[in-house]
Amino acid sequence: MSPRDRRAAPATAAEAGAWAETLVRHGLLHAAVPVPTGQWLVQRNPTAPVRVLDGPTEVLHLAAQLQAHARTRRSRIR
Repeated sequence: MSPRDRRAAPATAAEAGAWAETLVRHGLLHAAVPVPTGQWLVQRNPTAPVRVLDGPTEVLHLAAQLQAHARTRRSRIR
């Protein structure tokens, strides 16, 4: 079982929105915008290409990846 499969319920748009807002506020993403199709447009920094995520689940997966990367960097610095 992978970490992506551990959720009991599917990700919601509200949950994805909260994570996206947090990632932008903390500088882990430059922008994250939901579109009417349910997809999300995300950009890591102002010069990076815009990525299209297929829904809330992918936003949460990206959040988990960014958190893991940040934790790994912090532990290497110590």
